[in-house]
Formats: sequence, structure tokens, C-alpha cells
Amino acid sequence: MPTEEVDPRFADLDAWPPASAMEAMWEGQLAAVASVGRALPAITAATNAAKEALGDRGRMIYVGAGTSGRVAIQDGAELKPTFGWPERRLHFIIAGGETAFVASVEGAEDDAAEAVRLIDAARLSENDVVIALSASGTTPFTQAALREAGTRSAVTIGIANNPGTALLTSARYPVLIETGRELIAGSTRMKAGTAQKVVLNLISTGIMLGLGCVYRGMMVNMQLTNAKLKRRAEAMVRQIAGCGETEAARALEQAAGNIKTAVLLTLGYDTAQAERILARHKGNLRYVLADPADRDT
Repeated sequence: MPTEEVDPRFADLDAWPPASAMEAMWEGQLAAVASVGRALPAITAATNAAKEALGDRGRMIYVGAGTSGRVAIQDGAELKPTFGWPERRLHFIIAGGETAFVASVEGAEDDAAEAVRLIDAARLSENDVVIALSASGTTPFTQAALREAGTRSAVTIGIANNPGTALLTSARYPVLIETGRELIAGSTRMKAGTAQKVVLNLISTGIMLGLGCVYRGMMVNMQLTNAKLKRRAEAMVRQIAGCGETEAARALEQAAGNIKTAVLLTLGYDTAQAERILARHKGNLRYVLADPADRDT
């Protein structure tokens, strides 16, 4: 597999001057990001399928082992603060469990039976989306989990860095990111890991765009967990509704920090009306503001 091979160009990397080694590693990172471009059609197809399946009750379920598992955790953990994605709709199936979040767990990535058990315990439905990552594309734990998820009618997305591998053939939506040989053979935390994170950024953000969590480039589903985010939310309300600072702050307080509801309050709706209209449009503020019928609701 390319990710496991020694690249002759970098066989003596450890003997290079530090500045030259640093430049080579940086160029490797640029190449990893560039490799994602070839996969954009597959990434788009996977994102669209995920958005349609999730609706208002499906879960995003990340699967991985080792570096790939930790990359998955990083992406999923950002969904709640950035997009208000409910914790009950987020699930991680990581080889070795929580211990593996920060440390290597010996033999965990080879335990296919445990992967099947965890998928069974997750009680998947057709609304769930399982995103499985493996740089090699052959990790037994990840491969078994994705294959089992496919038998439960879930949407399955497989992301791998080597072509023709089992993870890709098991996925309903395979995403191949051909990052090739690593500068340090097998160190997939480098090029492969970087490319995986880029792909997850695209998929998860694309899903949130489709589900109305973003309006005019703003995170209107954001949770206001600190003073900085509260100020950002007030600025959003002011910009969208064209109101003043005091009115925006008052509306956010009345809306319990819900930015979209606060926007509608400043436009003259009461709380019940705002919540009803948003529910009718599945929380999509663009649809709400574009529908003339809502102005008289």
C-alpha cells in the first residue's frame, strides 16, 4: 500500500538540514490538501445523501481507529458548538473506546467482533449516517463496523487513502483520497490524516449548510457558550434584521440565545410565531425570510 511504502525521495530525511526537512514536510501537507480536489464529486455525493437521510432525527456516527479515529473525534466534537448539533444525534465508535482518544490501545484496531458489537448496540436506522475512516482502507475494526452498518440500512461513507481497499468497496459512498507515500513510511498522521480532516470538514459543513444551520455565511445555529460568542450572535442579529445593539441583545435574551428566533423577534413576531414559522421551514432562516406568507402569520 502506498501509505506504507518508503518514498525514495525522503529516505534520508532524518539527515537533511532542519530547514530542508521542514520545507519538505510542508510541501507534503500542501500535496495532501490538493489531493482532495480529485475526490470532490464523491464527497459531494456523500454529503447530499447524508443530508437527505439525517432529516430532523438521524444521527452522525463516526467510526475509526488510531489516528483516523482521533481525526473523526475532532470533527464530530465541533458540531455542537459550531452548529448546535444535538449530542443525542452524535455518536463515536472508536477502536479501544475513550482510552484511545488520547493513547494507543494495543490490538483494538484488529477487533472486528467488537466493531460489530458496537454497531449492533447503536441500533442504527435508515436515518443514520456512518462515516468510517481508515488511511490504509483495511483496518479490520473500521471495515467490519462499516460493513455491518450497511446491513442495517444506514447511509455508509468510507474514507480511505489507498485505492481498491475493502473499506471503499464496503461503503455505499466511497471517498478515495490518494495522498500516496508518506514522508515517513506509515506515519499517516501526516499527509493521510491532513487529507482526512479536510474531507470531514467538507462533509460535515456541507451537511450543516443543507440543513439550514448557516445563513449568509453566518453560524446561526451557534451556541452562545461564552462572551465572545454572545457578541458574535448580537452582531449576527443586527446584520440580518437591521436593528440596533440594544434591540439585538434584548431579542437574544428573550429567545434564550437562539439566533434565528431572535432575528424574527426583532422583525415583529412573538416567540410562539417565530418558533412555529421556523418549525414549518425546518429551521432554515433563508426559507423563512424568503416566504412572503410568513409576514402575515
